[in-house]
Amino acid sequence: MILSDTDILARLRDGDLVVDPLDDVDTQVQPASVDLRLGSEFLEFRRTNIPCIHPNDAREVDEYVEETHVPEGDDFILHPGDFVLGTTKETVGIPDDIVAHVEGRSSLGRLAIVVHATAGLCDPGYRGQITLELSNLGNAPVALSPGMRISQLTFTELRSPADRPYGAERGSKYQDQSGPQASRIGDDPEFATGRGDGTLDSAGESDR
Repeated sequence: MILSDTDILARLRDGDLVVDPLDDVDTQVQPASVDLRLGSEFLEFRRTNIPCIHPNDAREVDEYVEETHVPEGDDFILHPGDFVLGTTKETVGIPDDIVAHVEGRSSLGRLAIVVHATAGLCDPGYRGQITLELSNLGNAPVALSPGMRISQLTFTELRSPADRPYGAERGSKYQDQSGPQASRIGDDPEFATGRGDGTLDSAGESDR
């Protein structure tokens, strides 16, 4: 069952579903979703001399990105073909019996802006800000302003609560994240090598 605005507001009042700060309830709570705003931090992907990125090499991943801070009142210009990581201003907390879906806003989609490449899911039990995978598929640069409504969350109630929700017990990689986070795919068990040469060797079971 997808939650309606009535259901969303009831869960927010109960406190098991968290969207914080929710500064303008009338504007942000839609008939079956909650609009989330764009944060001020971005991770830009640099053109480097690395011939390719090995997902299990943390140093290569770190060398590939640099952080940019854009204060509210200024703009981040997303050029055609660009791909950057942004973040929501809000921190969310998803209860164990709900899965949340990250969706783009229609008004931005009509400007060819997409907010996620593949990571459109917030697992039951997830807490933290949401990293947005921002792309401009159009032909003209688009100005993105911190504080603008950038994406929306829809919520689907599970038939039963998750037995193993996202979190520390699963070794989940992005729990309690703040700001945009670069890929930690090197934490995946299939990349655990323990070579001691800068690769990552800890395990993580869930992807967001």
